[in-house]
Amino acid sequence: MNAVLSYLYGILVKDLFVTQLSAGFDPYLGFYHRPRYGRPALALDMMEEFRPLVADSTTITLFNNGELSEKDFVRRGLGVSLTPKGKKTVVAGYERRMNTEISHPLFGYKISYRRVLEVQTRLLARVIFGEIREYPPFCTR
Repeated sequence: MNAVLSYLYGILVKDLFVTQLSAGFDPYLGFYHRPRYGRPALALDMMEEFRPLVADSTTITLFNNGELSEKDFVRRGLGVSLTPKGKKTVVAGYERRMNTEISHPLFGYKISYRRVLEVQTRLLARVIFGEIREYPPFCTR
């Protein structure tokens, strides 16, 4: 399970990194994660909000639906990693989740989780520019 979570966290950070760049942010300068060379601190900061909704949920779904099994993993020494087929399965599950439409709690319209990343990034920009008082976290319940 940890191999899948780790893989998905990496994909989620990459998606947030790209989204933040497109919104004009420097993803290497964060609020909570300490800036270090090559570490996208802001992407890691914002990922915390989406880990349970995207990565954790996708992982649980993949195992519960039997899409992943022992044959999708390779054990080397003390480590476990995904096979190429396992990675494809995980990416397909991630893409399904990111394309799932939900109702945005602040605006009320339906958007995909992929679009939520952009909306939340732009809301953060509005906070920084003083257009809104505080950052409205994304919450589905």
